[in-house]
Amino acid sequence: MRLSLSGKDSGQTVVLCLGAHADDIEIGCGGTLLHLQKTLPNIKFSWVVFSAPGVRGAEATKAAELFTAGCEKELLLKTCRDGFLPYNGSEVKEFFEELKGRVNPDLVFTHWQGDAHQDHRLLSELTWNTFRNHLILEYEIPKWDGDLGRPNFFVPLEERLCERKVDILFEAFGSQQAKKWFDRSTFMGLMRIRGMESNSPSGLAEAFYARKVILKSAV
Repeated sequence: MRLSLSGKDSGQTVVLCLGAHADDIEIGCGGTLLHLQKTLPNIKFSWVVFSAPGVRGAEATKAAELFTAGCEKELLLKTCRDGFLPYNGSEVKEFFEELKGRVNPDLVFTHWQGDAHQDHRLLSELTWNTFRNHLILEYEIPKWDGDLGRPNFFVPLEERLCERKVDILFEAFGSQQAKKWFDRSTFMGLMRIRGMESNSPSGLAEAFYARKVILKSAV
Protein backbone atom coordinates (compact mmCIF):
# COMPACT_ATOMS: atom_id res chain seq x y z
CA MET A 1 0.00 0.00 0.00
CA ARG A 2 1.15 3.56 -0.69
CA LEU A 3 1.16 6.22 1.99
CA SER A 4 2.16 9.84 1.58
CA LEU A 5 3.19 11.32 4.90
CA SER A 6 2.24 14.75 3.62
CA GLY A 7 -1.38 13.59 3.72
CA LYS A 8 -3.88 12.39 1.15
CA ASP A 9 -5.25 14.63 -1.56
CA SER A 10 -8.66 14.03 0.00
CA GLY A 11 -10.26 11.78 2.55
CA GLN A 12 -9.07 10.22 5.75
CA THR A 13 -5.94 8.25 6.59
CA VAL A 14 -6.74 5.15 8.62
CA VAL A 15 -4.05 3.73 10.90
CA LEU A 16 -4.54 0.28 12.42
CA CYS A 17 -2.55 -0.38 15.60
CA LEU A 18 -2.33 -4.00 16.79
CA GLY A 19 -0.90 -5.04 20.14
CA ALA A 20 -0.87 -8.37 21.93
CA HIS A 21 -0.81 -6.72 25.35
CA ALA A 22 -1.60 -3.39 26.94
CA ASP A 23 1.46 -1.12 26.45
CA ASP A 24 2.87 -2.96 23.37
CA ILE A 25 1.59 -0.41 20.85
CA GLU A 26 2.66 2.51 23.00
CA ILE A 27 6.19 1.19 23.60
CA GLY A 28 6.66 0.00 20.03
CA CYS A 29 5.39 2.97 18.04
CA GLY A 30 4.04 5.65 20.39
CA GLY A 31 6.41 8.34 19.18
CA THR A 32 5.57 7.64 15.55
CA LEU A 33 1.85 7.85 16.29
CA LEU A 34 2.35 11.29 17.83
CA HIS A 35 4.42 12.27 14.79
CA LEU A 36 1.72 11.12 12.37
CA GLN A 37 -0.86 13.27 14.11
CA LYS A 38 1.32 16.30 13.38
CA THR A 39 1.92 15.25 9.79
CA LEU A 40 -1.44 13.99 8.55
CA PRO A 41 -4.38 16.41 8.39
CA ASN A 42 -7.18 13.88 8.86
CA ILE A 43 -6.35 10.66 10.66
CA LYS A 44 -8.37 7.88 12.25
CA PHE A 45 -6.95 5.25 14.57
CA SER A 46 -8.26 1.71 14.91
CA TRP A 47 -6.62 0.49 18.12
CA VAL A 48 -6.75 -3.22 19.03
CA VAL A 49 -5.30 -4.90 22.13
CA PHE A 50 -5.77 -8.65 22.50
CA SER A 51 -4.80 -9.21 26.13
CA ALA A 52 -6.20 -6.38 28.24
CA PRO A 53 -8.28 -7.77 31.12
CA GLY A 54 -9.25 -5.84 34.24
CA VAL A 55 -6.80 -3.14 35.30
CA ARG A 56 -4.77 -3.66 32.15
CA GLY A 57 -7.83 -2.85 30.07
CA ALA A 58 -8.37 0.39 31.94
CA GLU A 59 -4.71 1.28 31.41
CA ALA A 60 -4.90 0.46 27.70
CA THR A 61 -7.98 2.66 27.36
CA LYS A 62 -6.28 5.58 29.09
CA ALA A 63 -3.12 5.23 26.99
CA ALA A 64 -5.08 5.07 23.74
CA GLU A 65 -6.97 8.21 24.68
CA LEU A 66 -3.75 10.06 25.46
CA PHE A 67 -1.91 8.94 22.33
CA THR A 68 -4.81 9.76 20.00
CA ALA A 69 -6.17 12.86 21.72
CA GLY A 70 -8.22 14.97 19.30
CA CYS A 71 -8.36 12.25 16.63
CA GLU A 72 -11.18 9.97 15.58
CA LYS A 73 -10.59 6.49 16.94
CA GLU A 74 -12.06 3.05 17.50
CA LEU A 75 -10.75 1.11 20.49
CA LEU A 76 -11.19 -2.67 20.64
CA LEU A 77 -10.02 -4.54 23.74
CA LYS A 78 -9.95 -8.32 24.05
CA THR A 79 -9.37 -10.31 27.24
CA CYS A 80 -7.23 -13.17 25.97
CA ARG A 81 -4.86 -14.75 28.48
CA ASP A 82 -1.31 -13.39 28.37
CA GLY A 83 1.08 -15.89 26.81
CA PHE A 84 -1.68 -18.14 25.46
CA LEU A 85 -2.60 -16.51 22.14
CA PRO A 86 -1.08 -19.31 20.00
CA TYR A 87 -3.09 -21.86 21.98
CA ASN A 88 -6.27 -19.94 21.19
CA GLY A 89 -5.29 -19.44 17.57
CA SER A 90 -8.69 -20.23 16.10
CA GLU A 91 -10.38 -17.54 18.18
CA VAL A 92 -7.69 -14.98 17.33
CA LYS A 93 -7.85 -15.88 13.62
CA GLU A 94 -11.63 -15.45 13.62
CA PHE A 95 -11.24 -11.98 15.09
CA PHE A 96 -8.74 -11.03 12.37
CA GLU A 97 -11.28 -12.13 9.77
CA GLU A 98 -13.87 -9.87 11.40
CA LEU A 99 -11.33 -7.06 11.49
CA LYS A 100 -10.69 -7.42 7.76
CA GLY A 101 -14.31 -6.59 7.07
CA ARG A 102 -14.34 -3.80 9.59
CA VAL A 103 -11.34 -1.66 8.65
CA ASN A 104 -9.36 -0.96 5.47
CA PRO A 105 -6.22 0.71 6.80
CA ASP A 106 -3.67 2.81 4.95
CA LEU A 107 -1.01 1.85 7.49
CA VAL A 108 -0.78 -1.06 9.94
CA PHE A 109 1.46 -1.29 12.99
CA THR A 110 2.06 -4.77 14.40
CA HIS A 111 4.71 -6.83 16.17
CA TRP A 112 8.00 -7.86 14.58
CA GLN A 113 7.97 -11.37 13.13
CA GLY A 114 11.25 -12.21 14.92
CA ASP A 115 10.03 -11.23 18.39
CA ALA A 116 10.81 -13.82 21.07
CA HIS A 117 7.32 -13.60 22.64
CA GLN A 118 4.92 -16.18 21.21
CA ASP A 119 1.91 -13.83 21.39
CA HIS A 120 3.79 -11.18 19.43
CA ARG A 121 4.84 -13.60 16.69
CA LEU A 122 1.29 -14.87 16.21
CA LEU A 123 -0.11 -11.37 15.76
CA SER A 124 2.61 -10.55 13.25
CA GLU A 125 1.82 -13.68 11.24
CA LEU A 126 -1.93 -13.05 11.24
CA THR A 127 -1.45 -9.40 10.33
CA TRP A 128 0.33 -10.43 7.16
CA ASN A 129 -2.23 -13.15 6.43
CA THR A 130 -5.06 -10.63 6.73
CA PHE A 131 -3.73 -7.34 5.33
CA ARG A 132 -1.67 -8.46 2.36
CA ASN A 133 -2.10 -5.33 0.23
CA HIS A 134 -1.33 -2.80 2.92
CA LEU A 135 1.71 -0.98 4.26
CA ILE A 136 2.69 -2.90 7.39
CA LEU A 137 5.37 -1.74 9.80
CA GLU A 138 6.52 -4.18 12.48
CA TYR A 139 7.60 -2.51 15.72
CA GLU A 140 10.09 -3.71 18.32
CA ILE A 141 9.70 -4.26 22.07
CA PRO A 142 12.82 -4.27 24.31
CA LYS A 143 12.80 -7.14 26.80
CA TRP A 144 14.96 -9.55 28.79
CA ASP A 145 15.04 -12.02 25.90
CA GLY A 146 17.56 -9.79 24.11
CA ASP A 147 15.78 -10.21 20.78
CA LEU A 148 16.40 -6.81 19.20
CA GLY A 149 17.41 -7.09 15.55
CA ARG A 150 18.39 -4.91 12.60
CA PRO A 151 15.34 -2.87 11.54
CA ASN A 152 15.25 -1.32 8.08
CA PHE A 153 12.69 1.49 8.42
CA PHE A 154 13.29 4.51 10.65
CA VAL A 155 11.12 7.44 11.75
CA PRO A 156 13.22 10.36 13.08
CA LEU A 157 11.41 12.04 15.96
CA GLU A 158 11.56 15.38 17.73
CA GLU A 159 12.87 15.10 21.28
CA ARG A 160 9.68 16.53 22.74
CA LEU A 161 7.61 13.78 21.09
CA CYS A 162 9.89 11.12 22.55
CA GLU A 163 9.61 12.69 25.99
CA ARG A 164 5.84 12.86 25.59
CA LYS A 165 5.72 9.20 24.61
CA VAL A 166 7.52 8.15 27.78
CA ASP A 167 5.48 10.54 29.93
CA ILE A 168 2.29 8.86 28.71
CA LEU A 169 3.70 5.40 29.35
CA PHE A 170 4.29 6.30 32.99
CA GLU A 171 1.00 8.15 33.32
CA ALA A 172 -1.10 5.33 31.90
CA PHE A 173 0.59 2.09 32.98
CA GLY A 174 0.86 2.26 36.74
CA SER A 175 0.72 -1.52 37.13
CA GLN A 176 3.98 -1.93 35.20
CA GLN A 177 6.16 0.59 37.00
CA ALA A 178 7.47 -1.86 39.60
CA LYS A 179 8.98 -3.99 36.84
CA LYS A 180 12.69 -3.46 36.22
CA TRP A 181 12.31 -3.30 32.45
CA PHE A 182 9.73 -0.50 32.65
CA ASP A 183 12.32 2.23 32.82
CA ARG A 184 12.54 5.68 31.25
CA SER A 185 16.20 5.28 30.35
CA THR A 186 15.43 2.01 28.54
CA PHE A 187 12.73 3.59 26.38
CA MET A 188 14.76 6.72 25.64
CA GLY A 189 17.94 4.69 25.16
CA LEU A 190 16.46 2.52 22.43
CA MET A 191 15.18 5.60 20.60
CA ARG A 192 18.65 7.13 20.97
CA ILE A 193 20.29 4.08 19.39
CA ARG A 194 17.82 4.08 16.50
CA GLY A 195 18.31 7.82 16.14
CA MET A 196 22.06 7.33 15.82
CA GLU A 197 21.58 4.57 13.25
CA SER A 198 19.30 6.76 11.13
CA ASN A 199 21.29 9.99 11.57
CA SER A 200 18.18 11.64 13.00
CA PRO A 201 18.59 15.43 13.42
CA SER A 202 17.40 15.13 17.03
CA GLY A 203 19.41 11.99 17.68
CA LEU A 204 16.18 10.10 18.36
CA ALA A 205 14.00 7.77 16.27
CA GLU A 206 11.78 4.72 16.32
CA ALA A 207 12.60 1.79 14.08
CA PHE A 208 10.50 -0.80 12.28
CA TYR A 209 10.73 -3.78 9.98
CA ALA A 210 9.18 -3.23 6.55
CA ARG A 211 8.96 -6.45 4.53
CA LYS A 212 7.30 -4.83 1.51
CA VAL A 213 7.10 -1.14 0.57
CA ILE A 214 5.82 0.15 -2.76
CA LEU A 215 7.12 3.51 -3.99
CA LYS A 216 4.21 5.54 -5.30
CA SER A 217 4.69 6.87 -8.81
CA ALA A 218 4.12 10.57 -9.47
CA VAL A 219 2.45 9.66 -12.79
